[in-house]
Amino acid sequence: MKKPIAIQGIKGSFHHEVAQQYFSDTTEVVECMSFDSTVERLLNADTDFIVMALENSIAGSIIPNYALIDTHNLRIVGEHYLDIQHNLLALNNQSIADITEVHSHPMALLQCKVFFKKYPQIKLVEAKDTADVAKQISEQNIKGIAAIASKNAGKLYGLKVLAESIQTIKHNETRFVIVKRDNDEIVPDEVNKASLKFELDHKRGSLAAILNVLSDCKLNLTKIQSLPKIETPWKYAFFVDVRFETYKDFEKAKSIINLMAENFKVLGEYKNTR
Repeated sequence: MKKPIAIQGIKGSFHHEVAQQYFSDTTEVVECMSFDSTVERLLNADTDFIVMALENSIAGSIIPNYALIDTHNLRIVGEHYLDIQHNLLALNNQSIADITEVHSHPMALLQCKVFFKKYPQIKLVEAKDTADVAKQISEQNIKGIAAIASKNAGKLYGLKVLAESIQTIKHNETRFVIVKRDNDEIVPDEVNKASLKFELDHKRGSLAAILNVLSDCKLNLTKIQSLPKIETPWKYAFFVDVRFETYKDFEKAKSIINLMAENFKVLGEYKNTR
């Protein structure tokens, strides 16, 4: 029997949309109100897969999620890009003039802040999840408060769209990853992207040497993110995404980097279709 997929947020959230698009429209989900609790569900074997946002084209990387994957030795086995369209939702008998507060996830508020400059009377309030706010407004019949959420959330909870696509930058994508506790046997022909992590001393040329290896081995660097090692000042962990044409090129790069860097780890090998 297949276990449900754990997501951050509730039904109607963007994580829920990704679970439906990546797996199936009928996919059952476990609703979690934080990324930590989502990972805990995975570690406790309540689920075999979790959906986790990793970066946004406007707001950038979600650093704590990189740390969660690394700390718990989890494996990325897939990725999915979702076009994020934020909509202002409220009860059916409400208009924007009736709204005094808008509640939503901090990331959603950040991505829509220009829209609300036209409405200085509206107070912006941070919440844990976009869809959860929509659900509360619907179930508790809350007037004067609106949510920023997806149209799917509006349909699911019976709310009216007061304004469509209110995000500042209209082409707004979030990259989500599919994460497991461990990795199945890799089929080289089905893999063309990998996520890596390694540590380097804070000295001249250390990172450049690694980048040269990637180039020499014909790997395309698509993402690099540094994270300070809190317990060791001036030492950094680097999270890197690479794409490659042949798995042999990637294997060659792995063997070299493993000799050059400390705490080298492959966080995931998967298929990129973009």
